[in-house]
Amino acid sequence: MSRRGNAEEKTVKSNPIYRNRLVNMLVNRILKHGKKSFAYQIIDRQVPIEIGSTQGKALAIHWLLGASQKHPSRNMAFKLSSELVDAAKGSGDAICKKEETHRMAEANRAFAHFH
Repeated sequence: MSRRGNAEEKTVKSNPIYRNRLVNMLVNRILKHGKKSFAYQIIDRQVPIEIGSTQGKALAIHWLLGASQKHPSRNMAFKLSSELVDAAKGSGDAICKKEETHRMAEANRAFAHFH
């Protein structure tokens, strides 16, 4: 028998933002050097959100240039023009990247109600 008495069972408080005990437990496990705000930032990156038009255009340019660099030709002008033509037809690597991103966002839509 312990001299201190019985240990109290700890109850995990629910998170005020997400209203979920499991999220609070996850955040407490992710903590880096006691920085709870940093742990919340890590969790918030997993939630899909809609981006603005400016950021969408920047992503489209990034995907077009990345896909055009994968073409085997040496001439960058030819690579970019062929990728633009493929994108206009709806069959380029940049379009595949866009569709893959949309599929991932649809699959993760269950987390979208947190925001």
